[in-house]
This record gives sequence, C-alpha cells and structure tokens, in this order.
Amino acid sequence: MDTDRLEALSDGVLAVIMTLMAFSLRVPAGGSFAALGPVVPHLLVYILSFAMLAIYWNNHHHLLRATERMDALVMWTNMLLLFWLSLMPFVTSWMSQHPALTVPVAVYGGVGLGAALSYTILVRSILRVNGKSSALGNAIGNDAKGYMSLVGYLLGIVVSFVFIPVAFVAYGLVAAIWFVPDRRLSRF
Repeated sequence: MDTDRLEALSDGVLAVIMTLMAFSLRVPAGGSFAALGPVVPHLLVYILSFAMLAIYWNNHHHLLRATERMDALVMWTNMLLLFWLSLMPFVTSWMSQHPALTVPVAVYGGVGLGAALSYTILVRSILRVNGKSSALGNAIGNDAKGYMSLVGYLLGIVVSFVFIPVAFVAYGLVAAIWFVPDRRLSRF
C-alpha cells in the first residue's frame, strides 16, 4: 500500500489539532505589558505543545517517506498516534490554566508519553512490514532518541508529584532533543 493517503490524513488531523490549540489562546485583558502577565503560562504551554506537534509532524513525514510498504497494523498504529496527539489541545488548555497543580501537569506528561509510545509502536510496525534490514531499519538503528523521550516523559510525570518545575524542564528537554529533525530519517 502507498503511504500518501495515510500522510494526507495525518497532515489534516494535525492541522486541525494545531488550529484548535490556537483558538484556545487567551487575549490579554488590556493593552499593556503588565496585561500579558496572566496569559504568560498559557502562552508558554502553547509554545511547548505547538513545538511538540510540529516535531511529530516533521518526523512523521520523514518516517512515511522512508516507508516502502505498509499494512493494516501500520494504519491502526498511525491512528493510535493521532488519537494521543488529538488530546494535546485539551491537556494544553488544562495545564496552562493550572500550571501549579500536579494532576494537570502529570496528565500532560501522560499524553506526551502516550504519543511517544504510539510513535514507537508505529515505527516498530513499519519495520515489521519493511524489515530491519530495509533502508528505514538501518536508519532507525537503536532509536536512542525515542527511548530518551519515553524516559523524559516518565520522569516528568513522576517528578510532577514532587516538584512541578522539574516536570516542565523534563517535557521541554524532550522537545529539545527532537527540535532538530531526526537526521536518521531526514534524508528520505
């Protein structure tokens, strides 16, 4: 099966998710710099979430360009990834309204972990169809960045119950390691 339709669907879903997040941005109550204060937490969480979605979009594009064959399992695991990413507007809004509360910060990390796990499963299902000795299999290698992401989200979730600022740092570091597109796949 060709990956064009899967990529087009994924692009459309991600565009809607990003649009929903943008609609949730709060406008300052006044026209001064002081009026920005109350919306800064929401804006910072929005920036982090948008960066994460952009990273997924970019790496997903390269992943599908490197995919020669796919099957029904690949399509379903792709839908699992889109499901987790579709929760980003909800958790972004919730965490930005309550950045000092453990549960919204932990749930945000849980959604990030769900997306990271589903992306890992998607990669594994694509490798199952294409083979570990395929060009994609050779490019993926040991997937250290993918496993570091899982650890980063887990760390953020656990530490959110102890000291929330470290959770924000953990989530930010996950985004930072992926900010430069995955070089293993960018040549495809």
